[in-house]
Amino acid sequence: MTPATLPLWVTIPGTGLLVLAGLTTLIGSFGLLRLRDFFSRMHGPSMTNTVAAGATLVASMLVSSATAGRPIIHELLITLFVCVSAPIT
Repeated sequence: MTPATLPLWVTIPGTGLLVLAGLTTLIGSFGLLRLRDFFSRMHGPSMTNTVAAGATLVASMLVSSATAGRPIIHELLITLFVCVSAPIT
């Protein structure tokens, strides 16, 4: 396996997770434009961006693990920090 090619078991879920991240970010952007008051406008994008960040981090974990040939779990710390700090921001 070269870095340019990934196995199918990584490519399909990774692609699906990245598409999910893009769609949830797009939905959050529409919520930012369509909702009326300030707090409603902030709620939609913050919830969808948390899901998008999680999906991107899981996709990154899959691809990194497949490329290195061993489990890479550094992204779990990033996920933890994003989930802990999301309600604050």
